[in-house]
Amino acid sequence: MESVDKRWYVGYSWYITIFAAVMALLCIAGWAIPAFTPVAQEWGWTGTTFGVAIGTLLFRVFYYPRIAKTQELSMAGFQYAVCYLVMIINLLHLTGWIKSWYLVFFVQIIVFAGLYGTFTILGVILLITMYIVLAIPEANQKEIFTNPLYVGVIVGAYLLSIGGHFFWKTRYIDAESQKVNRLSGMLKSKQQQSEILIQSIADGVIVTDTKGAISLMNPAAATMTQWKVEEAINIDVRLVVKLDKEDGKPLAPGEDPFNAVFAQKKNINQTMSLLGREGKQQIVSLVVSPVILPKTNELVGCVAVLRDISEERKVEKQRADFISTASHEMRTPVAAIEGYLALAMNNNVSKIDAKAREYLEKAHSSTQHLGKLFQDLLTSAKAEDGRLTSHPIAVDMSAFTEQLAEDLRFGAQKKGLDMEFIVSNHEGSTGVIDASGSTAKTLQPIFYTLADPDRIREVITNVFDNAVKYTEQGKITLALTGNDDLVQISVKDTGPGIPAEDLPHLFQKFYRVDNSATRAIGGTGLGLFICKKIVELYNGRIWAESTLGQGTTFFINLPRISAARAAQLQQSEKSNNLA
Repeated sequence: MESVDKRWYVGYSWYITIFAAVMALLCIAGWAIPAFTPVAQEWGWTGTTFGVAIGTLLFRVFYYPRIAKTQELSMAGFQYAVCYLVMIINLLHLTGWIKSWYLVFFVQIIVFAGLYGTFTILGVILLITMYIVLAIPEANQKEIFTNPLYVGVIVGAYLLSIGGHFFWKTRYIDAESQKVNRLSGMLKSKQQQSEILIQSIADGVIVTDTKGAISLMNPAAATMTQWKVEEAINIDVRLVVKLDKEDGKPLAPGEDPFNAVFAQKKNINQTMSLLGREGKQQIVSLVVSPVILPKTNELVGCVAVLRDISEERKVEKQRADFISTASHEMRTPVAAIEGYLALAMNNNVSKIDAKAREYLEKAHSSTQHLGKLFQDLLTSAKAEDGRLTSHPIAVDMSAFTEQLAEDLRFGAQKKGLDMEFIVSNHEGSTGVIDASGSTAKTLQPIFYTLADPDRIREVITNVFDNAVKYTEQGKITLALTGNDDLVQISVKDTGPGIPAEDLPHLFQKFYRVDNSATRAIGGTGLGLFICKKIVELYNGRIWAESTLGQGTTFFINLPRISAARAAQLQQSEKSNNLA
């Protein structure tokens, strides 16, 4: 079907709607007002006309939008025009055909038939001919062909049809053009939507090409960088977005996030310090993503999203300072209370009955728990703001974990659990120490890492103690393995396991798995958070894997250093101690 500009269809549909509504109202007036009834009868405003008008309006409300959406606007308009044609033919029948004033509307239909293509004009011509042959009584047909007025009207209708064809022909849009116009409209609409969204978003958005030249910047990014949008376009993004580490230290040559994205074609998500053009310093969350064509996998640029988190960092620092100060100040009176309670329970110092001892023991246990909470709060606050003390040295993890295993064994045996320590490497050499402490194989690989042994002991002890707390029977396995690049420590238990939905949140601050066991045992919810922060100090990773009913395994990966490097670090440490 040929089509013209959609505005013709929209306008013509509203004209038909108004005409049908007026006809329906006039029919109602003919019934409701007796004095108006003769006029209504004369002009064809009868029940039939009312029914056709209402049907036309119902088509417009319920079917026209659906057809326009699922097919085309021209097809919806054509079907609506057919309803209008039925209404006009009905009025012509009721008011005298050629002698009717409604002939004007029929002529208008003929002229506008070309809106819907050539075949509709041919249809109108066929309709006129059929009306003359079939609809008009034979007696009147002779009058039609002898009366100059009738002949003129019929011939004029044919001529109008032909003229309408040539008029609309110059306005037809071919199928390809229609597709192009629709696509152009869609693209323009999508582009406008994208521009509105990008301009309105509160985060800074910067788009660059593969050389780093800025091709788009929204007002939020302009405010943060203190560059005008028009001045920043085509400027190297590294000159506009001046970045340092969060603590203000300059970036190393290989740490620039834009260079990293162009080189690796991977997302970069970092917290950094942004220096504005006029000297404004901000802490920003920066996400830089590569723009890659889906079919060719070709890199065509990158998109950077910046969010100012300076206030958030300020609030976090204030909270951390408060927690640190409060925890530090409260540790002294809590330690004093714990000491006095210990003295009260000492038979050499005081004499108390069994009931009083029971109360004091509970108070002492609660005080110890409170002291542990304050200590964990203080440690977590230091871990968050980078004040956690660390003195990394070259550590022989094989000897270190073997000694630690001996220290931890008592805790497991006290609860009636077996404890196993295993050392192995990727080549299969293995040393196993069972519950009794005997060694099944003595050939053990040596794994060196650069870390603070006190901090690593804190991590392993925390994880091991958790395993003991939540395991009622079975055994705890402490294992050490590794390859050329890393050292891996694992702690495996035979406890109830952890639900899959809880695993991603285990290392969040104050997060605890909500079940009967955790509620009964209690805890601060800070231990694993602190472990994660400590492991990250040494560029390591900690995570957990678990199956309900079968137990949980915690893994700790640390970078491995060579024996030569370890010897060098140990010699340097020895020299520093002598000095």
